[in-house]
Amino acid sequence: MSQESDPESVHQSDPGFAPIAERIHANVARQGFMNLVGAELSEISRGTCTIAVERRPQLLQQHGFFHGGVTAFLVDNATTIAAATSRGQSALTAEYKLNLLSPAVGDRLICRARVIKPGRQVAVVAADVFCVSDGVEKHTATALASIAMLSEDEAAKTKSPAA
Repeated sequence: MSQESDPESVHQSDPGFAPIAERIHANVARQGFMNLVGAELSEISRGTCTIAVERRPQLLQQHGFFHGGVTAFLVDNATTIAAATSRGQSALTAEYKLNLLSPAVGDRLICRARVIKPGRQVAVVAADVFCVSDGVEKHTATALASIAMLSEDEAAKTKSPAA
């Protein structure tokens, strides 16, 4: 776990963020698809999120590149988590525009999302995806997302899957 995602170190620089970070980590741990893909929440801070996944055969398409669906999943999750870090509200993806820039060839795929405009009802979040080969990052995708921010009442109506 990196320093930015460690709730203890975050607490020192932004005391209001520590409970948000703890809640996000708990929610992410309950995401079955995150576990299925083998993705890791590597960093969060207020307004940002980084998620990464290691290369393995199940995540590749027929040419040996990371499947575009893996890139889309990382964008979907990272932008929503980044939006949730802004105010601690639950969030859901409303829409995103994904541009695949080049084949995702490498050992690791990393998505870094950052909030462009936080909002009470909708947040705008940008994300960039990089593939790492021999320690060198190559920009493989970029996205812009609209994230619906849920009120406490809306969030309370949803049921979490069993851990």
